[in-house]
Amino acid sequence: MPRACLTPWMGADSFCRMATSAKDLKKRFKSEYGRGAAGVVRAPGRVNLIGEHTDYNDGFVLPIAIDRHTLAAFAPRKDRVVNFASAQAEAPARVELDKPIARGEPAWANYCKGVAAGLAGRGTKLVGADILFDSDVPIGGGLSSSASLEVAAAMALLAAAGAVGAIPQRDLALICQEAEHEFAGAPCGIMDQSIAIMGQAGRALLLDCRSGRTQQIPFDDPGVVLLVADTQVKHSISDGGYAARREQCYAAAAMLKVKMLRDANEDVVRRAGQDGTLEGKELMRACHVVSEIQRTLDAVEALRGGDYETFGRLMYGSHASLRDDYEVSCEELDAIVDLARAGEGVYGARMTGGGFGGCAIILARVGKANAVIEAVQDGFARRFGRRCPIFATRAEAGAAVVE
Repeated sequence: MPRACLTPWMGADSFCRMATSAKDLKKRFKSEYGRGAAGVVRAPGRVNLIGEHTDYNDGFVLPIAIDRHTLAAFAPRKDRVVNFASAQAEAPARVELDKPIARGEPAWANYCKGVAAGLAGRGTKLVGADILFDSDVPIGGGLSSSASLEVAAAMALLAAAGAVGAIPQRDLALICQEAEHEFAGAPCGIMDQSIAIMGQAGRALLLDCRSGRTQQIPFDDPGVVLLVADTQVKHSISDGGYAARREQCYAAAAMLKVKMLRDANEDVVRRAGQDGTLEGKELMRACHVVSEIQRTLDAVEALRGGDYETFGRLMYGSHASLRDDYEVSCEELDAIVDLARAGEGVYGARMTGGGFGGCAIILARVGKANAVIEAVQDGFARRFGRRCPIFATRAEAGAAVVE
């Protein structure tokens, strides 16, 4: 799949800025801290191909790591202080490892503080460090900028302590998830941190969010391309809408007398709707979750067979369910999906991420991608008065030490 922009004319609104190179970040690190960096780590953003709002229901998800990353340059210190700074934030942050680590200002650093607290609480022998981040994962774009930051922070802290690889991948994902829950106040599932850590080039990750079991599913056909269209409508999963839906799912599971909605199915939910066991928002949320879990499993079989027509139909079905039953889409996301659907060579499209804004993804034939991009951007501009940035991506590897 193409790495970056497909069209040279897309200009500044194409959202094709490549991440700062490790070399450039090390230069900035020296300017920030007055000494050289010992190394650089990276952690990718992600798009979820299908399986939305199923992770915290113990269901299945199918994300890929993308070629948008958070880089972190680091150098150990002789004291027990960790300094965090970011090219995307004005205010730095400071943590003293021998004192209780608490959330506070600046807010962006709470993700990093939570990771440091989680690693220390697990018994990791952290050392003081200076850390500088830079990222081209869009904040609030539904591509998991927060998990990318958390995992980059974890990798930098571990690298500074000479402990990269000392914590199993699943455990590291759980530490980063807990940081987002406890320090950032965002009740996310486990998907984002898992794909940032476990992603493989040319593969989508089928993750069983209950057991933690994974399967790497081929997603490297050179004849298809995944396009990411950014509505530029920002969202945050800590603003209440996400948490409300999570609680509605848990309430629906309790009404059905199952541990989680993973343990129900479409027939069970349909009967519960007919006999009045479920109604209103709880019925709607359950309808989405049980159908989305099945769509995800069906999508895996379609990918394995190279059946992109079926995969695309499942993408459209997912978007309709998220729009109507889960109520997390918005008019900009719906417009991108509708515009894509009208294009020649498009297999499918859907919103990706938590919703309420962010990005949509489009699966298309490579030879038709430029025309699809132009049609979607033009149609979006006619309706909303601005062009939506679009970039092509592919399945990339998860977090790693760059230098």
